[in-house]
Amino acid sequence: MKIGIIGTGNMGTILSEALLDGKAVSPSDMIVTNRTKDKAEMLKHKYKDVIVTASPADVIHHSALIFLCVKPQDMHAVIAQNKASLTADKCLVSITSPIQVSWLESMVSCSCARVIPSITNRALSGVSLVTFGKKCSAQWRRTIQSLLSQISAPVEIEEKITRVSSDIVSCGPAFFSYITRRFINAAVAETNIDEATATILAEHMLIGLGELLKKGYYSLPTLEEKVCVKGGITGEGIKVLEAELDDVFEKVYQTTHKKYADEVTHLKGTFGH
Repeated sequence: MKIGIIGTGNMGTILSEALLDGKAVSPSDMIVTNRTKDKAEMLKHKYKDVIVTASPADVIHHSALIFLCVKPQDMHAVIAQNKASLTADKCLVSITSPIQVSWLESMVSCSCARVIPSITNRALSGVSLVTFGKKCSAQWRRTIQSLLSQISAPVEIEEKITRVSSDIVSCGPAFFSYITRRFINAAVAETNIDEATATILAEHMLIGLGELLKKGYYSLPTLEEKVCVKGGITGEGIKVLEAELDDVFEKVYQTTHKKYADEVTHLKGTFGH
């Protein structure tokens, strides 16, 4: 089966490389295109049998499963220009959260779905979020779940929790990377440790934490309980976090949801809804 990738920006490239490295797709079965052809050629340079085409039309014509990885504001035009080629035997997958699957289904006759990948998928890890259209066939549902299972833990979600799920899965790595950098910078500013050493320690701490959770030794609450010895140093640090963080994460969700609502409102008009 030929897999098409339209758009090889950050997430399009991450998804492509994960599918190829995870052996979910062979390079000769992947067809890619990008507005700037050099970006698509970079993928071919790494995986020589990947097929680079000149346009989305070429990708759609030659592929059965098409991942649309362009910017949200460009998605309607790509679909509208190629809707005749998106026949009932194919499946169209958007990877952007504000585009609702029902909007895709209103434009084309093929099966439709949305997959929201995470940068963690590049390490063949983490979660990918999946929402299937009402008209998506059982065969395509199985195919997509099987592909994603080779690069992640696919989780099917309802439309109403798309934004918060994406905040956790897709935005989360950036949020916690930022928090970790602040953690490192504070260590350098307040003590004699150098940045390189603090970074190594923090990175390996995160890897170790992930392994503890992955292997099921502790849940998040039990892990905190094990480390926070009563009257100990960690407990004192937690008290500071409790006092200073206050409602910061609530405000993060409020901000991302407002931005998401604004994007949905704008795009809804573009899609005629």
